[in-house]
Formats: sequence, C-alpha cells, structure tokens
Amino acid sequence: MSKTTYREAAPTNNYEFTAGAGYQLPEYPFVEPPELHSPTTVRHPVVIVGGGITGLTLACSLANLGVRAVLIDEDNTVGVKGASSRGICYTQKSLEIFERLGLYKRIASKGVQWSVGRTFAGDDEVYSFDLRQQGNFHLSAQPPFINIQQFYIEGFLVERIQELGAVELRWQNRLTAFEQNADFATLTVETPAGSYRMEAEHVIDATGSASPLRKWLQVPFDSKRGDDRWCIADVRFSTHPPQERHTWIEAPFNENRAVWQHLMADDVWRIDYQMAPNADPAYVSREDVVRERLARQFGPDVQVEIVWVGPYAYRSECVHAMRHGRVFLMGDSAKVVSPFGARGGNTGVADADNLAWKLAAVLCGKADAALLESYNDERLDAAQQNVCVTNRTARFLRAVDGTERVFRQAAIGLAKQHPFARSLINTGRMAVANPYARSRACSYAPASAAGQSVQNVGFEWANGSSGDVNDLLNWAHGDLLVLVFGDQPASALQRLRRLCLDAPVRSVQVLGRKGAALALEHVRDPQGHLQGACQVSGDAWALVRPDGYLAATGDTINAQLVAAIERSLGLRGEPA
Repeated sequence: MSKTTYREAAPTNNYEFTAGAGYQLPEYPFVEPPELHSPTTVRHPVVIVGGGITGLTLACSLANLGVRAVLIDEDNTVGVKGASSRGICYTQKSLEIFERLGLYKRIASKGVQWSVGRTFAGDDEVYSFDLRQQGNFHLSAQPPFINIQQFYIEGFLVERIQELGAVELRWQNRLTAFEQNADFATLTVETPAGSYRMEAEHVIDATGSASPLRKWLQVPFDSKRGDDRWCIADVRFSTHPPQERHTWIEAPFNENRAVWQHLMADDVWRIDYQMAPNADPAYVSREDVVRERLARQFGPDVQVEIVWVGPYAYRSECVHAMRHGRVFLMGDSAKVVSPFGARGGNTGVADADNLAWKLAAVLCGKADAALLESYNDERLDAAQQNVCVTNRTARFLRAVDGTERVFRQAAIGLAKQHPFARSLINTGRMAVANPYARSRACSYAPASAAGQSVQNVGFEWANGSSGDVNDLLNWAHGDLLVLVFGDQPASALQRLRRLCLDAPVRSVQVLGRKGAALALEHVRDPQGHLQGACQVSGDAWALVRPDGYLAATGDTINAQLVAAIERSLGLRGEPA
C-alpha cells in the first residue's frame, strides 16, 4: 500500500506559542488499524473523535464499564504541541470522577492542592474564600481543587485506558469525511499508511472548538468574541508566593489591569496578565517584555526560568443542541467559555461522565435508547449555565463604559471598606457540579433532591473498614444504586430485593451507628455524611446513578421508586 504524507497537526485552541523551553510531551506510536487491510467495513459501537481531556475521559469511563470503543486522534501526543499547559484547575467533582476511574492518586501525587483564594484591588484585599469552609467541600475524599497541567491528566488517562483494555487508541488518525443515516455513521480516516473507512453506531465529537464535525453537520450555535487580551507566563522562579490562588482586579504592577497567579505541578507558576485591548500579541509576549513584567511584580532580583509564554483572547460559544443524529458533542465542541472559574475542561470531564454510563446501559441492553436523549437535557443546561456565569465574570473584568463600569468601581470601593460588599467582586465563580433541573431521566417529586450531585463522602463497611461513595458506584458497575436509610419494613426490603433481580439495580441498606442489618449488603453511616450527601433525612431512600447524581429520592419503597427506576432507564417520557 502506498504511503501518504501525513500533515502535522496544528494547535486548535486560542493560544499562540511565542517563547520558553516548552513542555516535554509523551509521544505514542502509530499502529496501522486493521481496517487498512480488511476488505469489509467494520462497525464499532462507539467511535470517539478527539484525544483531549474530554475524549479520553469518555474513553476511560467506557473502558471502566467494559464497553468496547475506538478513539482516534490526529496527533501522536497529549496536550497541544507548541502550546501551554492549558487547563490547570481541577474541581472536586472532576477529581471524584478521576478517583472512580482509578487515576486520582497519580493526579494528587503530581499536582498541587489548594482551597484558599484571595482577591486584591491595588494593595487592598477585597475578597477571600476557603473552599474547605464552604458547603460540604471538606466531607469529600477529594480536595476542593488540585492544580496540575492538563497534559498530565491526559497522559494519566492514556495509561489507565491501556491498563483497562476495551478501548483502542489510534494515534495519527485524522477524520477527513463523515456521513450518517438512521442506523449508523460512516467515517473516513487518514493515517500515515493510507486512508480507511469505518462505521459507528454512536460518534462522539470531542475535537474541540474548531470541530470539523460541527461544521459538516452545520450545527447552529451562539458565539460572542471578547475584546479582552491576556498574556500567560508559565514560570519557575526563586520567589515562592503562598500556595493560594491570588487575583488582582487592579494590579499596580500591571498598569492597574487584572492578574491571576496559580501554582501548578513541577513548581511552575501560571501568571495570567490582562493586556490592553489593542495590545500587540507579539510584543506583550516577547521574552524581555515578560521578564520586565515579572520583575515589576516580584522584584528586580527575582530569578526567572520561563517555561512557556503566549498571548490569548477568549470567546464564548454554545450550541443549540448537543446531539445531532448519531453524533454527541461534548467539551469545547459543544461550548467554549472564558477561563474564569475553571469551567472549561471540568465541564468536558462532566460531559463525558454523564454520557458514558448511558451509552454503556443502552449498548448492554440495560436501558432503552431513549435514555440517550437525557444527555442533551442535562449537559446543554450545564453548558448554558457555565457560559452565562463566565460571561458575567468577563464583563466585570473588562467593564465597558456606562452602567457596568460604575457598578464595578462601586463594588470595589465598597468591598475595601465593608465585608457585605465583598461577594460582589466577581473574578470567577469557581466551578461546582451543575445540578440537573429539567431532565427526562430524573423524577422531580416535591421536596426531592433529584438532579443533585452526591459528594464522595465516607462511611463504614459492615466489617468496620472505611469506604466512600465511589466504592459503592464501582461495586454497582454501571447499575443504578438504591440506598435505603433508616427503618424500612421487612416486606419493603423484600420487594426491593425482587426488584433488583428484575432490573439493573443494586441496593444497600445504610444503618446508623447502631441498628440491626436486614440486608446482606449494608453499610454504616455513623456521622450521617452519606445521608446528608443524598439530601434525605429519617427513613428514606435515594436512587443514585452511575455518574454520582441523584435520579430520585423518596420516603417509602413503593411504586414511586419503581417509576423512578423506569425513568432513569429511559422507559418513561418527558421530565416528571
């Protein structure tokens, strides 16, 4: 077979490489796909297009559930060649997902934990937070945030996928053509050894903001480009600031423009400097200019090693629907947000976690294909929420003349003197797990906590050893999980046991510090953390999905639970 010249992959984000030694990225070998030498076209249950953090998380999630899939990526590495570390802040929800997939310990070992953020206007601190003191962040087995360069997580995902098997990773495989009908999609793929075609029951578009699939399918979307300009400096230096997120709305060392400061892995600091709207990208990212800027912030004697420097601009985009025929859009293919609040890569991880268990349930015959429609219900709503939140932050940081600028100046002035005004300072509302308020897969009875995320809190196994929610989800292995709290009649538990025999459902009795176990599968919740995470009290049950979200809650084991299970499996229609 004749060889074809393989075109080098170009960066597909908004960063422009300009200076620094850069990052050493792993390279994966090209392996000729079997389709190159097969006379027949092979049909795969799932083909994932794009090997960034979103596509790899989906691949790992499917592999963890034993679902066969193929992932193709046009490059031969993780990250983006010539680009920065990209995403760096990973939320508790993402970390809980990674723990369930078996790679959290690698991330925690490499990354940097933080929970405190401080915001300054000039020399005055105008806002601060400690996430461990907010809500129930401190109850999860994972911390509020870990900072780590995105390519490390992608590399850990590749390692884990290879350990799990089931999913085939095809590097240097570029999608060049696509078509679909009611039954399957056909993809044409170019490789260094030639082109081939394959079919797929389901196609996942995880190709990012420059998605070719989105263009070919003519997916409608809303888009807004900001006029804000920024310059990233990833550096190591002799000065070691506190291990906190520091933000300046008005930094005296940056012409009273905004600055972000984060510590990442490898003792590398990410400094984001807001530039003038008409700034020349080539000039502001020149090494001598960057060094001068760093010296103004950290002092003239600071010793600096520049790892990477690059300017960027941001835009916001959101599609009108995240499913188009047999194609599911996720991550930056579906929405693009400004980087304030860590809502980019984290929401892509959540997209993947949401769709994976649904695909697995449908492909394994445990759920009706209608369940897949709930992906759009839930994740489009989340995308719209995140676009709205980040756009508000962008407007606060780059307030236009008029009402927005008056509000910003008033908020800063009040926050310097009065604690009540500090919540008005908006330098990024940190990402949390998006609730699902309008999903056909959830049962919204009065006072129900359906659609809420369950934190990865701890409990005690029957033998007294420690466990957490992820242990239960992995034990259920893609099935729905019913947690029964308090005293339920023996007849109700017997009914639940019969239900578990007939449906993809597993049940666990949750006892307090005392009480007799009436079920073989039982755990103890002596501090009430598990019950609190499920947002129920007293005698109750909670139906937990494989992605750690509540599908329904209730008081007694009756027809309401049966209906909730049916809805969670796509066997009932519109949202309750």
